[in-house]
Amino acid sequence: MNKQEQYVAAIDIGTTKIVAIVGSKNDNGKIEILGLSKALSRGVKRGVVLNIEETVSAIETTVQDVQKRSGITFSEVFVGIAGQHIKSMKSRGYIMRDSFEDEITKEDVFKLIEDMHKIHIDIGEEIIHVIPQNFIVDNETGVKSPIGMCGRRLEANFHIVIGQVAAAKNIEKCIRKAGLTVKDMILEPLASSDAVLTEDEKEAGVVLVDIGGGTTDVAVYYDNIIRHTAVIPFGGNVITKDIKEGCAILHRHAESLKIQYGSALGDIAPEDKVVAIPGIAGREPKEISFKSLAYIIQSRMEEIIDAVNFEIQNSGYADKLAAGMVITGGGAMLRHLPQLMKFKTAMDVRIGLPNEHLSGSAKSEINQPIYATSVGLIIKGFEYLETYKKKFVAGPKTEQSATKPEMETEEVVVENLVNQPVKEIDEDEDDRISLTDKIKSMLTKIFEVEDQSIS
Repeated sequence: MNKQEQYVAAIDIGTTKIVAIVGSKNDNGKIEILGLSKALSRGVKRGVVLNIEETVSAIETTVQDVQKRSGITFSEVFVGIAGQHIKSMKSRGYIMRDSFEDEITKEDVFKLIEDMHKIHIDIGEEIIHVIPQNFIVDNETGVKSPIGMCGRRLEANFHIVIGQVAAAKNIEKCIRKAGLTVKDMILEPLASSDAVLTEDEKEAGVVLVDIGGGTTDVAVYYDNIIRHTAVIPFGGNVITKDIKEGCAILHRHAESLKIQYGSALGDIAPEDKVVAIPGIAGREPKEISFKSLAYIIQSRMEEIIDAVNFEIQNSGYADKLAAGMVITGGGAMLRHLPQLMKFKTAMDVRIGLPNEHLSGSAKSEINQPIYATSVGLIIKGFEYLETYKKKFVAGPKTEQSATKPEMETEEVVVENLVNQPVKEIDEDEDDRISLTDKIKSMLTKIFEVEDQSIS
């Protein structure tokens, strides 16, 4: 990506919409959105890509549009991942260091995180995120940042997010077919959290609920640390489907009914109000009462809330969430949903807008719950660049290059080749063979140089 310091591009592949977004960071550390484009998503179901062609077409449309609007051409993007296949687990790992006296460095922490990527997981799954929760240095617990401390044994508790390899590969394939490369894949609830939650909420204990079209993403924070993540396979689309079937109407009519007249509380919906829906193929119009519409929505919404409640209990932090719940995503726009949530969970509820870190002229247009994940991906993108770019000359997340930032020798060039992610190479066998040959010839050169220096 050109001018990496100045801007980040991201693509949010959702069930109902695909958003391409470009942002920059100003001197105050605030995010300024330079361009945003949205297209209907038809190839995605419950957060998982099912139709590659349709998804690629939507990505290409939004990318071309956003590049035109922002005047920025980009080739690398950060992309979100969600879906029912996502699960999280807790794990603990440690490394032994050579000396007590040496200070713990950033590289030691990276090494520990790298080690956690090697833990055993089921076949067909891959680790998406390894997030340190807290560190232990020589049995001294509760360390938030061990860098600069002295100690021999560095240990940490981790929150590990796991997803299906096939789902991640399909997302990568779509991005690649649209002529781009994936810089990093980010769990969507983590992105949304960064966009809508305040630091105070994360410290006091809060649960973020991002109600999308196909999935509802959950993230639980306490003491500024992510404690639990989950993806529930229901969203706004199942509500629309229920209205469609319950009222025997077309899908598009059900969707506009939900948006215009829907409410999440049946008891307070007016009994005397009805809305007329055009009949199918010249049939008589259908009259639907506001009250029956609200009860259909409420019953499905309660099911989603029950699933969210289950995840909150599962996190083990149900009684520590002083800041309650923040709801975001398109589903958060449903009338009276905060009241229903409050009634069902006995928590404080507010609607989360992605304005925590936003500035600039486009702020008002983008400050909507539906763009929470998109804005969050930009924030996470800058975070990623700041974490890895300063230290990693060769490909990011490689321990060898982390320890030698200043070396620009043949060795680093070899690393650059070795660390080319497979996603950047098309499925073409010739590309792989030529890359292998390049690596072999590089290694031969280095060994020849070493042999000469020894002799």
